[in-house]
Amino acid sequence: MKTSYKALLGGLLIASCSLLQAQSYPDKPVRFVVPFAPGGPTDIIARLLSQKLSEVWRQTVVVENRPGAGGNVGTAQVVKSVPDGYTVLINTSSMTVNATLYANPGYDVEKDLLAVANVASSPNIIVAGSSLGAKNLKEAIDKAKSGQLNFGSAGTGTTPHLSAEYLFKVLAKVDVAHAPYKGAGPALNGALTGEVQFASVAMPAAVPLLKAGRLQGLAVTSAKRNSALPDVPTVAESGFAGFEDYTWVGVFLPTGTPAAIAQKINADVEALLQLADFKTRLSGIGFEPVGGSMDSFAKYVKAEHLKWAKVVKETGAKPE
Repeated sequence: MKTSYKALLGGLLIASCSLLQAQSYPDKPVRFVVPFAPGGPTDIIARLLSQKLSEVWRQTVVVENRPGAGGNVGTAQVVKSVPDGYTVLINTSSMTVNATLYANPGYDVEKDLLAVANVASSPNIIVAGSSLGAKNLKEAIDKAKSGQLNFGSAGTGTTPHLSAEYLFKVLAKVDVAHAPYKGAGPALNGALTGEVQFASVAMPAAVPLLKAGRLQGLAVTSAKRNSALPDVPTVAESGFAGFEDYTWVGVFLPTGTPAAIAQKINADVEALLQLADFKTRLSGIGFEPVGGSMDSFAKYVKAEHLKWAKVVKETGAKPE
């Protein structure tokens, strides 16, 4: 009985400490780590979140870009950080790809990180530079059949990378070489300058360039056309029925972070997703808010892990 009483008392003390931490959180600046270069979808959403949460928390929220290895470099840094809620990872679905694509990505996506909040989701998009001279996906694939072409992505292991690999190699059966960049912004610049003929990225980063007529939108990977780019057809409309992939952006913390702090961040992000102006800013860049509980997000991350493991196997994709 004495041992049980001590254990119960210890549990209550831990719970009380965790609650006190959450009530005072944050009492110093918070660091948002984005494992990609500036200008990409993860970076865009991280900066939207940092602006709004700094107002809610009345604390500075700093965004740091730590690109490399398709997001693995920055993610591994967060995993190794002190689990106190002051180092937050803003990452994308690439995490669930890299878990299979790399023999050792530097972290275990389900064991080393807490899935805190599923912020937003967007289709991927395949675009072409003027050097390709293709107006749609069919024309682009026909050109790829007659000569070696390249496509750029935000990095090996990102969902746009695997979407394009699956589309070109498995479905269209054309060999289009992959050129990994350190973010969607650099990949799009590669298509603009002619370093690559295609780019496959999460849609938001491409919207301004497409609306300005500097790139040609070939196809989006959603089930329906996106309201931000209504003239760009879906991959399914382009002759590949059933094709549907998305890039999502979420908030993660190192395992060991007090549960009450994780729940507070989830609740604060959930509140932001209900704001009309926040929804408008997301939709303006091609994203839709998602939200939900920590438990539902953890289950979704696990399902994505299984899905992309299958795609990696079918495409034979390897880290460059």
